[in-house]
Amino acid sequence: MATTKHPAQLGKYRITEVLGEGAMGVVYKGFDPDIQRTVALKTIRTGLDADDDSPGAPASRFRNEAQAAGRLGHPGIVAVYDFGRTAQVAFIAMEFVEGRSLASYLSAKVRFTDSDIPGIMSQLLDALGHAHEKGVWHRDVKPANIIMTTSGRLKVADFGIARIESQNLTQTHYMVGTPSHMAPEQFLGKPMDRRVDIYGAGVVLYQLLTGRAPFAGTTEALMYKVVNEMPEPPSVVEGAERPGWFDAIVMRALSKRAEDRFATTDEFKQALLDGVGQSIDDTAWERTVMMAPPRPARPPMSPPTFAPPSTASASSGAPPTHWDKALLTQAEQTLARHVGPLASVLVRRAARECSDLGELYARLAEQVSDPRARNAFLGQASLVTGGSVKTSAGTTGAPPSAGSRTSTAGSAGGGTTLGGPLNETVMDKSVPLLAQHVGPIAKVLVKRAAAGIDSRAVFFNRLAEAVSDPVAREKLLKELARLP
Repeated sequence: MATTKHPAQLGKYRITEVLGEGAMGVVYKGFDPDIQRTVALKTIRTGLDADDDSPGAPASRFRNEAQAAGRLGHPGIVAVYDFGRTAQVAFIAMEFVEGRSLASYLSAKVRFTDSDIPGIMSQLLDALGHAHEKGVWHRDVKPANIIMTTSGRLKVADFGIARIESQNLTQTHYMVGTPSHMAPEQFLGKPMDRRVDIYGAGVVLYQLLTGRAPFAGTTEALMYKVVNEMPEPPSVVEGAERPGWFDAIVMRALSKRAEDRFATTDEFKQALLDGVGQSIDDTAWERTVMMAPPRPARPPMSPPTFAPPSTASASSGAPPTHWDKALLTQAEQTLARHVGPLASVLVRRAARECSDLGELYARLAEQVSDPRARNAFLGQASLVTGGSVKTSAGTTGAPPSAGSRTSTAGSAGGGTTLGGPLNETVMDKSVPLLAQHVGPIAKVLVKRAAAGIDSRAVFFNRLAEAVSDPVAREKLLKELARLP
C-alpha cells in the first residue's frame, strides 16, 4: 500500500502532526506563525467532486462548513479562522480543541449522572442558540459532533451540512444528516427550520439518559419509525433508571410535528431548569469525564452522514420480487411529490403486503395527509390502475376518460395496464401530443420515458412529468389515454 505524502506546510500554516486521515482528506495539527497559535487544518482533495454542488457532495459540504461556521463566534462552537486552497487540497484552519467526542464516551459506556446531563444539554443548547440567532441551522446534531474537554467545556463541531438561512445552499427534498438523529421533516422532504436542531438535541438528551438512540435499525426502519412511532420514555428503558421528569422534555423535543417541539433552544433549556428545580451547574460533568476510560489508540470513526439517495438506493430495501419493478418505481415517483423521499420506503412496505395495484395505491393514499394532495395522488393512480381507487373512505380518484381503452389493472407479475402494453405505435403517436406542450424536445423525452418499461400507464405518467402546468398536464394525460 502506498504511503500518503503529507505536506510540510499549507498556506502560511506549518504542519506539525497528522490527527486523522480518511477517504476525503486529512486533518492536521498546524501552527500559525503570524499570531503564534496552534490550529487544526481540515483538508479535502480539490479534485474530489469539485464540480458537484449537490448538498451531499464532499466539496459542497466542505465549502458550506467554512461559510456556516465562519460567521459564528461562540465559546461553545469550534471557531473557523481561515479558508485556503493549494493545487492539491482545499483546507479550513480552525480552532484546535483538546478533548474527546461525546460519542466516544457513550461508546465506552460512560454513565453521566442526573446532574451531569442538564449541564451538558445547557451548553449544547446555548451553542445551538447562538447559531440560530446568526441564521445557521446545524442539521446534524449528534454525539460525534460534540467535543467534550476536560476543562468542563463543550464544543459543537462539523457544520458541513448546516443550512444558512439567507442562502439557498440546500433543497428541501434532499435528505442530508445522520439517519438516527434526523427529524421527520428531513425524511419527508418538507421545509425545515431551526427546530430540526431541537429534534437533534432531543436525540442527544435521550442518548445521555439511556445510552442509546431512540430508534435503531436499517435506514428504512429508521425512516419509518422516526415518522410514525414514538420511542419508549427514558424512565422505562431497561437499565436507564432516570427521573420521570425527563420524559416530558424528551418527548416534546422529539415531537413528530415541528410546531409541537420547543420553539427555541432557550425554551428547551428553561424546561430543563424547571425540571432540575435549581440552577444548572454546566461544568459538573467534568468529574465524570475525568474518571472515564482512556481514549483508545484508534477511536471509531463517527457515523457517516446520509447523502441524497437515488430511488433505487439499497438503503430503501430491495423491491418485492413479485411486483413489476417499473410499476413500483412509478408509484414511488408519484407518491414522492406529496411525502418526499420517504416514498421509497412506503411503497416497498405496502408492496410486500398486497398483490393488487389498486390496493397498493389505496394504501399509499392513506400516507398523504392533506386532502387535496391525496385527491391529486388518487387521480394519478386512476390512470395507472385503469379505474377509480377504493380507499377506506370509499371510492376515490377520477377514472380515465370515456374514450380510453381500460383493461385489467396492472398487478403483481406485470399484468395488463391501462390501454394495453407499450409499443412503437403508441410511442410514435405520443410525440406530437407531447410536442404541443414542450416543443421539439418531445421526441427525445418520449424515447427516454419508454426506456426499460413495457407499461403504457407508466410511460404516460413519465411523459406527464415533463409538463409543469397542472391543467396542461391533465389535458395531455386524457389525450394519451385515447390512443389505440
